Amino acid sequence: MRDGVLDYHLHLWPHGQRDTVPTLEKVAAYCERATAAGVTEIALTEHLFRFVQADRLLRGFWEQEPDAALRVSMAAYWDAHAHADLDVYVSCVEDAKAAGLPVVLGLEVDYYRGRMDQVAELLAGYPFDVMLGSVHWIGTWRFDDLSDPVSMAQWPARAIDAVWDGYVSAIEELADSGTCDVLAHPDLVKVAGHRPEHPEECWDRLTEAAVSSGMAAEMSSAGWRKPVNEAYPAKGLLARLVARGVPLTTASDAHQLADVADRAADMAVVLEDLHVGSLRAFRRRRPVTVPLGTTLSRP
Repeated sequence: MRDGVLDYHLHLWPHGQRDTVPTLEKVAAYCERATAAGVTEIALTEHLFRFVQADRLLRGFWEQEPDAALRVSMAAYWDAHAHADLDVYVSCVEDAKAAGLPVVLGLEVDYYRGRMDQVAELLAGYPFDVMLGSVHWIGTWRFDDLSDPVSMAQWPARAIDAVWDGYVSAIEELADSGTCDVLAHPDLVKVAGHRPEHPEECWDRLTEAAVSSGMAAEMSSAGWRKPVNEAYPAKGLLARLVARGVPLTTASDAHQLADVADRAADMAVVLEDLHVGSLRAFRRRRPVTVPLGTTLSRP
């Protein structure tokens, strides 16, 4: 096994915790922990919906939701998170880059049906290195919010195959929008352990979405910390992505220092068993191919 994987999905604040002003010291602590685990470079990728700039643009997207409980739940969730300032966040990460820390500037962008052109316009003026595309809700149902009783009550009320179809359709639309560079945790919908009996059709569609859009796909250790107890993506989906030549990033999706670079070495073993010899890094949204174990030049 070789060291030198990436951690290209990191958050500064846990869900449910009010944001604090990002600091160079906190970014440095993330970098130090990642380096100690053999990670070559990290990307800070805070959620777009945590920033007031996105609040002004996207607030109220849930208002057409017919289920009142889901509508109220999403509004409360949004209100609890949308407080940080995007300009301050960007400035902090750019300062860390200037100080020589092994970090690039990223963002995690959820899919907003019919609004992705506006999202792209909002973000166009910022010097992002990489943008992750993700789906955390179907309509306004936050299917992966394991701490929210309203969201979790939806699982037994819905057909699993229909849930997966809705999730994959959202991923396909997100990929087709051209807004982002990497499909984050591509099969996140399995998070609570609910999977169709025959997932192969969904895996094929997810793979085709990555191929047709030219996006990279993320391998994430976060699933090992969830009820599904399995990395994202599943082995069958990962094998399909590799077979079709989809470039990969690796990530922990940490929301706290203790999870930074979580199981990075385990992910490296899985990739080497599949004969994956390189990963995809980014500089100002431009792809950079990095052999496993290689130290990147600083952005």
